[in-house]
Amino acid sequence: MENHKVISSKDNDDFVVTDSFLKLCAKFKKLKRSRGRIILVTGSPGTGKSSNIYKALKELNLNYYEPVLFLDNTKKSSLVIFKELMGGIKKDFRVKTKEEMVNKFSKYDAVLIADKIMDSESLNQKKIGLGEWIKNKGLKSIPFYFILFFEYVINKINLNKMNLIVHTTWTFEVKGVKYDLITDFSVLSKIISLILKIFFEVVEISYSESDTVKIVKNHFRDIDDEKIQYYIKKYGNKPRYILDDLENKTVSRKDLKNPEPAKTISKSGK
Repeated sequence: MENHKVISSKDNDDFVVTDSFLKLCAKFKKLKRSRGRIILVTGSPGTGKSSNIYKALKELNLNYYEPVLFLDNTKKSSLVIFKELMGGIKKDFRVKTKEEMVNKFSKYDAVLIADKIMDSESLNQKKIGLGEWIKNKGLKSIPFYFILFFEYVINKINLNKMNLIVHTTWTFEVKGVKYDLITDFSVLSKIISLILKIFFEVVEISYSESDTVKIVKNHFRDIDDEKIQYYIKKYGNKPRYILDDLENKTVSRKDLKNPEPAKTISKSGK
């Protein structure tokens, strides 16, 4: 279900302003006149992190660079993945060193690490993105995060010359349902979020039920509230999943009376 996946500002014609979006804009607004900021954008799968990021960038007229990462398979190691990412960026800018790369980055309001890395299979179906690699690796993807953090520590001075926006997720599947370790596991997720906030600025994309209703009605203007409630009970407040499902099938009256509850592990979906 990827019909409503947003991978650029061009895909964002139907957008509803929410509290999460306004918080994101407040963070992004200062990027033009500051450097050395790292903003992590978190949220459960299906909440539209990318949609909010691209809309905010466009609204604030921010100049950003977004690298692309295409992977051939899910068998590569964390170190190989990181080297391929760095190699692709150096190739884009025709530079050889990290210092030269950072100097190029500093000319932008921000460097965006988002769907063109995480979900690049949307751009080339013969390849896979980092998100698919993480999902397949599961806990074996942990070394990749350690590599990123190590690079952050040793390059902290250089990072003060640039701004970084990161679509942040640690997604895996349980019985076909996607979960994010950073947002979907109550106490554990809160601990992870608190740790991240020590080092970075963090904005979580989440919605109230009324937000979800507005977003769905913005795409399906004639839909009745009963049907929306059915999908909220099924998916939680995850508009992209609801919109994709509405695109793909019709709900019967029997389904509306007995909706399958949202599948979660330790808390209701956002």
